[in-house]
Amino acid sequence: MCFISTYRCNAKCVMCGIWRKNGETKKEIGPSDLKKLPSRFKRINISGGEPALRYDLAGIVEALKSKSRRIDISTNGYLTEQLVEVGRKFPDTAFRISLEGMQELNDRLRGLKDGFKKAVESVEKLKSAGVKDIGLSVVISDKNKDDLLRLYSMAVEMDLDLSSSVIHNSFYFNKFDNRIEDVENTVIEVQKFIEALLQSKRKNVRLRVKDWGRAFINYGIIKYIKGEDRPIVCGAAKDFFFLDPYGNIMACNGSDVPWILGNIRNESFDRVWFGEKATAIREKVLQCKKKCWMVGSARPAMRAKPWVPVLWIIKNKMKLLSGHDIFNEK
Repeated sequence: MCFISTYRCNAKCVMCGIWRKNGETKKEIGPSDLKKLPSRFKRINISGGEPALRYDLAGIVEALKSKSRRIDISTNGYLTEQLVEVGRKFPDTAFRISLEGMQELNDRLRGLKDGFKKAVESVEKLKSAGVKDIGLSVVISDKNKDDLLRLYSMAVEMDLDLSSSVIHNSFYFNKFDNRIEDVENTVIEVQKFIEALLQSKRKNVRLRVKDWGRAFINYGIIKYIKGEDRPIVCGAAKDFFFLDPYGNIMACNGSDVPWILGNIRNESFDRVWFGEKATAIREKVLQCKKKCWMVGSARPAMRAKPWVPVLWIIKNKMKLLSGHDIFNEK
């Protein structure tokens, strides 16, 4: 599950207009509503907007801890003290802090003065608070493609995970004009990134293996940029779902309009999940032509069919070891 904790955001990212939604604080669901959810999730991501704008973020984490084996928070890292408060109280929570490149580029693309410095400060203070699972995340576009390897090098140096996605258009991002103009060179830079991930030299074995998995995710990103089909079919409303700030259970965050199965304020989760409306939404998912490839949909797909990424990783690591070009299909 991904819980969109709020549509409010303190950043003004060029690739995301969620901050224009003017999220209504009084209508947002809270910890008591979240307690109605079942306790059978493998992973819950808390996102936004910016989740640190929720005054009750610690209460949200506490309410969700009994629902899942893993909780992670996606944040821009600007509100350091609010994040550290949660980290101190729940050090087993994972944090993913967004950066769009190195300092000047990041601050320009995210519309946050000193956003890069604040993000790095959050990483350091979360580490000091005892949080073990901290990583960076980047949204790839032709605007930041040239900083991709530098950002990866920084993540390796700081012993941090680095997840990546690519610009999309949807109701959630409140954007329909995102477009990669320089497809050829963006693909080339992502290919370089994939090769670096597959040849990861990290001392931390867990992060090295995660780099291999991230390589497959970036392979899917290349296919999305080229307009090709997903490496694994989408499992929206089956393998995963999104919960919006107002209690609506949605198939995903990639559709042009929200595909709502029901609302946890009005019905039990199971009544929504197994209801007629949910069945109809799943039919829509099967017919969807958008070919989205985001971490939220890619990771569950990889878990559902693990042999697909594993075989791809083995094949391409062997190619690299033997000196072959992994992007030449001949």
